[in-house]
Amino acid sequence: MMEQHPKQHRAGFVNIIGNPNVGKSTLMNALVGENLSIVTAKAQTTRHRIMGIVNGDDYQIVYSDTPGILKPSYALQQSMLDFVDVAIGDADIILYVTDTVEKKDKNVEYVQKLNQLECPVIIVINKIDISDQPKVLSLMQEWQELVPKAAIFPASAKEKFNMENIFDRIVELLPVSPPWYDKDQFTDKSMRFFASEIIREKILQNYEKEIPYCTEVVVETFKEGDERYDISAVINVMRESQKGIIIGKGGAALKKVATSARIEMEDFFQKKVFLQVFVKVEPGWREDKKKLKKFGYILD
Repeated sequence: MMEQHPKQHRAGFVNIIGNPNVGKSTLMNALVGENLSIVTAKAQTTRHRIMGIVNGDDYQIVYSDTPGILKPSYALQQSMLDFVDVAIGDADIILYVTDTVEKKDKNVEYVQKLNQLECPVIIVINKIDISDQPKVLSLMQEWQELVPKAAIFPASAKEKFNMENIFDRIVELLPVSPPWYDKDQFTDKSMRFFASEIIREKILQNYEKEIPYCTEVVVETFKEGDERYDISAVINVMRESQKGIIIGKGGAALKKVATSARIEMEDFFQKKVFLQVFVKVEPGWREDKKKLKKFGYILD
């Protein structure tokens, strides 16, 4: 009887890129099995690179969700685009996400970059649940012609359709390597980071127009007790008028955000949370390099 050799361990960085609103964050959450990335209908919901780690006995996948590709109009957006460019450069596998409604010539220079990469490329055509089979088949053929080296997968991240096939392909393509992180770790971000992201998600869900894009959430204290987490956060806005909108009449709007954020934090952390949220005016923070660095947007 032949002796069976143990499988070689595979590990690598799978970086998810694409235009805004194609479902990158929903896809990563579906592949990781944790709600690590903000998911809303608004563009630019992901501002940082967020890593989600999936471990098996003989593999470790380090997913990285990135901000949507856009033409920057202020310093914060340029920093977000820098995260995308770094992600393209340091990937073992690129997961390029498009969908059934976006135009293929949107930010075409990034599609051209896919053909120049040495690492494997997987193109996911998301949102097939809102399309039909002839259109999906046509899109698959068009994308295969645009990026001949890529493996093309139709999918619905929202409905978790075809996730298993994408996952299996990723594991096949991972380089042979020891794990990059501890096997019990599911993200590179701190609990403090996720507390701020949960509050920012509630701002995106509850306010209109420019308000969510003018806010930055900073968790100033995060105390882990045996019974509960005590968290204090500041919502930074750019103008006094925005502060009034965030707080609302009699503090009602801020209370709604804080309550829904606390409920989600308790679900995410699996522990009771005592949350205090304040609002502060930080003029011009989106253009201020020092403030952007303090908020974690400027890469060293």
